[in-house]
Amino acid sequence: QVQLVESGGGLVQAGGSLRLSCAASGRTFRHYAVGWFRHAPGKEREFVARIRWRDSNTRYADSAKGRFTISRDNGMNTVYLQMTSLKPDDTAVYYCAADPLGIGTTYTAWGQGTQVTVSS
Repeated sequence: QVQLVESGGGLVQAGGSLRLSCAASGRTFRHYAVGWFRHAPGKEREFVARIRWRDSNTRYADSAKGRFTISRDNGMNTVYLQMTSLKPDDTAVYYCAADPLGIGTTYTAWGQGTQVTVSS
């Protein structure tokens, strides 16, 4: 099973940018789908974006379209989430997750999360 570690969170002003990283250990991301999710206080955890390793196909939540970009490195070990035009509503703990089926529907490995706080 792959282990995941997120990094890159922090405090940023509205309109600013952050890049989150999700690093794999134990295994590479080859054949996986990797997704980003977020969980804000008082809200349900929600899907943000995902990428399929086999074809780099991406999918975004409506709230992320046009502002966030998910990408991967060629070493098969890291997935990024570039976030721009951040809003206070983007404040949440962001988690990456991996789907060994490579589809993006059954995430079995999760990271510990990284806090993103957007001030107004």
